[in-house]
Amino acid sequence: MSQTTASLRRTIESAGKLQSVVGAMKALAASSIGQYEQSVRALADYYRTVQLGLAVCLREPGAAALVTGETRRTDAGAIGAVVFGSDQGLVGQFNDVVADHAVEALRGLAGAPWIWAVGERVHARLQDAGLPLAGLFSVPNSVRGITPLVGRILVESEGRRNRGEIGELRLFYNRPVSAAAYEPVTQRLLPLDETWRREHAERAWPTTNLPEVLGSDVETIRALVREYLFVSLFKACAESLASENVSRLAAMQRADKNIGELLEDLNGRFHRVRQSGIDEELFDVIAGFEALASGREPSGAKKPARR
Repeated sequence: MSQTTASLRRTIESAGKLQSVVGAMKALAASSIGQYEQSVRALADYYRTVQLGLAVCLREPGAAALVTGETRRTDAGAIGAVVFGSDQGLVGQFNDVVADHAVEALRGLAGAPWIWAVGERVHARLQDAGLPLAGLFSVPNSVRGITPLVGRILVESEGRRNRGEIGELRLFYNRPVSAAAYEPVTQRLLPLDETWRREHAERAWPTTNLPEVLGSDVETIRALVREYLFVSLFKACAESLASENVSRLAAMQRADKNIGELLEDLNGRFHRVRQSGIDEELFDVIAGFEALASGREPSGAKKPARR
């Protein structure tokens, strides 16, 4: 009896410690979601400003020629893809969802793609799917770490484009759709072709004041294109990180619920085993008392000698 209750007590203590760890991870995931969602909201106004600036520049005569450098390799090379996942586990189906989405989309396109994975977990899943991987980037652990990652991705992808190895760049990542859900999305980042120019040129100006481009048209549009690429990548990474923590929070909530149910069951078993041991001891005491009350002596006892 003592070994059984001792074993149950150790199991209950271990489950309690695990529940404390899960609680800490829930708090960390909730706070991380806030910082990444806040960065996306803060970036939204700037992103809109860049798009409006591009709309003004692309309406100018000869605007198509200004972005020729970005479109001259539209039909050359393979498709480059950046897939955002996670380095850490305990995120539920987060990596499986974005990896399956990327695999399905890329297999429907002509040619073998070049794929950069952001996160070891999604890298492993893409590797298992048999896709060619060009590189691996670590996932930032804060908003401050997103900017260096975006810079490395832009340098790497531009080098491939300059060598004619890729002619198109697409982003695959998970985007939050609510406080507890996310969905995989695809964004075609490059090339800046006629379709891209037409979509931005048709963007409506928000006021009745007619805008105009001051200074050099070439320098202005090049600066706006650089900002457009940077902000698009930054936004994709921040939304992926927010989705990762949404998935982790949901996984931790399920784990917390399961551990709570396990503790309830273990405590019930512990009390039943403990009560069973107490009952056995009481029965022994009662049996001994009844034997003494009826004048019977325990078997094997010697009668005292008469004088």
